[in-house]
Amino acid sequence: MAQVLEFKLPDLGEGLTEAEIVRWLVQVGDVVAVDQPVVEVETAKAMVEVPCPYGGVVTARFGEEGTELPVGAPLLTVAVGERAPEPEGSGNVLVGYGTQAPAARRRRVRAGTAAVDGQSVRRGADGDGQAAPTGAPVNGRAARRGTARADAHAPARVAPAVAAPASPTAVPTTPTAAPTEGPVPVISPLVRKLARDNGVDLRRLAGSGPDGLILRADVENALRAGAAPVRTAEEPVVRPPAAPVAQGGTRIPLKGVRGAVADKLSRSRREIPDATCWVDADATELMRARAAMNAAGGPKISLLALLARICTAGLGRFPELNSFVDTEAREVVRLDQVHLGFAAQTERGLVVPVVRDAHARDAESLTAEFARLTEAARTGTLTPGELTGGTFTLNNYGVFGVDGSTPIINHPEAAMLGVGRIVPKPWVHEGELAVRQVVQLSLTFDHRVCDGGTAGGFLRYVADCVEQPAVLLRTL
Repeated sequence: MAQVLEFKLPDLGEGLTEAEIVRWLVQVGDVVAVDQPVVEVETAKAMVEVPCPYGGVVTARFGEEGTELPVGAPLLTVAVGERAPEPEGSGNVLVGYGTQAPAARRRRVRAGTAAVDGQSVRRGADGDGQAAPTGAPVNGRAARRGTARADAHAPARVAPAVAAPASPTAVPTTPTAAPTEGPVPVISPLVRKLARDNGVDLRRLAGSGPDGLILRADVENALRAGAAPVRTAEEPVVRPPAAPVAQGGTRIPLKGVRGAVADKLSRSRREIPDATCWVDADATELMRARAAMNAAGGPKISLLALLARICTAGLGRFPELNSFVDTEAREVVRLDQVHLGFAAQTERGLVVPVVRDAHARDAESLTAEFARLTEAARTGTLTPGELTGGTFTLNNYGVFGVDGSTPIINHPEAAMLGVGRIVPKPWVHEGELAVRQVVQLSLTFDHRVCDGGTAGGFLRYVADCVEQPAVLLRTL
């Protein structure tokens, strides 16, 4: 006899709470193996192929392509045959699932508890109850009920307790109800956040989902019906003004990578008192040095790798710029390692991959890592870990044919170095006017971590290394 197991959207790490289904890789009825990718999702960080920890036959999929699901929402169900090999452990590990085999037996849930996504919630005095894992697999009836969910934003469901009567229970449909004493029947963190942000008391709502589960639609209906919000003096709720009526044009949702970029840039401008300084530098000798390196044989060295090497040497001299501000503790935290981010433009938008321990790499190693991460950015295969944790960012906007810019700091970092295009320009060299390869360098820095003298000293050191690469020999 087959056992139906439910596979939920795992925690993809780095604080991600939701993902959008981009492409299903399996159909209902397909046979899948342990750790086989079953769906491709897009998070605010990257595109990710999600492997399934179970082997068997796909019996249901939850969510169409383009649907956004919260972490913990059901993705699909798999029927595992009685004689099918039980996986001892999943090799492809995502946070929150997959390293251990599923429970073989179903535990009984005592009366007075509600089974919630494989957990029993003991009814207590507080509003949310107290969850204790039961390890109970989802049975076929629960899987079939899951296919008829009314709200894709609240896919988690409340299954009836094992000891409950078999007779059907009437589902209340009214938007409000008397305050309840037990746990609030709501699972989705997005629904809780929506209610909290708008001051809606979930205890006063009667859910329209299975077994009275409160869905997103229930909260939205309560808001439209003018349900009185419950507010506290400490946390007043201010609702945003209604959006103006569109007069033509196209609306583009700020979600995925674009939404994450918008949030980060807005936060940077809101929290960081930044300042920018810039300088023109004669890059002729740096270009000659690179040409000599590549003519000597071996792997080719990229210009970005040389600039990165100069940056890490500069941060060794001016560590104030390799830091961040802990606003809660009111402290500047200087970091020992340099994890160098670099801006990469892709079809999905601007991303900033991170080269780990850039300070410990030579030009050849930096070149190889830049090439690997750039290719992963173009194909959308960067992992969340490769897009986070940077301590300083190098932005080569010269590839777009522009000379200068005022970069926005990649929060919570303290600085970003911008590099314009390298072009022939008139330049006074050794007392005479000559045509030289000139580049503009700009540094945006957090004025809380240092003053202009430190920022200017770092930028001048970078410019000196660009003009005279031999300066780097002191730090090699």
